[in-house]
Amino acid sequence: MCRWVMTRLSLALFAVFCLSSPAAAAAEAAPQTTAPPAPCVSATNACAEWLTLGGGPARAMVYRTYPLDTRNVAVRRALIMVHGTLRNADHYFTTATGAAFLARALGDTLVIAPAFHSSDPDCGDRLQANEVSWSCGGDSWRSGGSATSDPALSSFDFVDAIQRQLANRALFPNLTTIVIAGHSAGGQFVLRYAVANRVHDLLGVKVAYVVGNPSSYPWPDANRPAPVDDADAGKAAAAWASEAPHTHFQFGPFDPAKAPDFDHWPYGLTGRTAGYTKSMTDAQLRAQMTSRPITLLLGQVDTFPLGGFDDRPGAMAQGPTRRARGEAFVAYVDGRLGGRIKPIIVPECGHNDRCVFTSDSVLPLIFP
Repeated sequence: MCRWVMTRLSLALFAVFCLSSPAAAAAEAAPQTTAPPAPCVSATNACAEWLTLGGGPARAMVYRTYPLDTRNVAVRRALIMVHGTLRNADHYFTTATGAAFLARALGDTLVIAPAFHSSDPDCGDRLQANEVSWSCGGDSWRSGGSATSDPALSSFDFVDAIQRQLANRALFPNLTTIVIAGHSAGGQFVLRYAVANRVHDLLGVKVAYVVGNPSSYPWPDANRPAPVDDADAGKAAAAWASEAPHTHFQFGPFDPAKAPDFDHWPYGLTGRTAGYTKSMTDAQLRAQMTSRPITLLLGQVDTFPLGGFDDRPGAMAQGPTRRARGEAFVAYVDGRLGGRIKPIIVPECGHNDRCVFTSDSVLPLIFP
């Protein structure tokens, strides 16, 4: 009951109805001069804010429901929602705030949608003064690669900076949990960030990762699923008929002649010559892959090559469909390496972020 009141009423009413200590009685008697701020939920400049990166003047933009530089005692959790390949942070901000509304969590959740804009003419983004430019396409920004405008900055540094701001007790004294979520290319980003980031254990708050429908995975070694059982192309295409994760896979060494880069980052752990992960060891990445709290959301009907499906040989080595790739990855990491990745099949959803993140089974994961 107290949690519901906290999210729906003012701090004054929370004190009146939920606390019974002498301090609460004093708070009840004292005049209330300020009210909790209202969340900003429109994907416009009114809800945008700039973060300085690398000591400046480089900066990057986020949408957020509450200011990141203003003390807020009402916030107890944060949701960082990473956009997909279209770099449409506005769309994902709307998805995330809509989900927060459904979960009755807008009052005590700081929703943030970072924007990985690019100055590449093929992308068509209009960058502001000193705004960091990321890769337009390819895998660089979604796997911790360096900014095209500043090689000293990586895309993972951007989210590191957001998390450090959230962990500032002077600003958010009651924040206890950060959830980092993303869909499609954003799901690839979040999974690789979960595996690679160096701030997870340094923030003093719980951090969880919710990965939605990625096209590929950072496999921990050179084994891959054989194209039989649940990785058979025909069975994988028909997997939409079941809401339960498929678990029948066979694994073995992959023939590199079929895809020379199949085990190179971001498909595997080898060949990390630049960006955030350059100085990290394979053993370190494997240890973080198996120990960190990762939930994998797979749309029940995300079994078709739609929505930017990665059909390059390195990705096809992981399975014939997004769902089959995710199921095989979890079966291998958890079953063979002792990982703790939790797979959830989201009923009736395909490759659609709004279907996935507003589902009843997902809301408690992104707003714990």
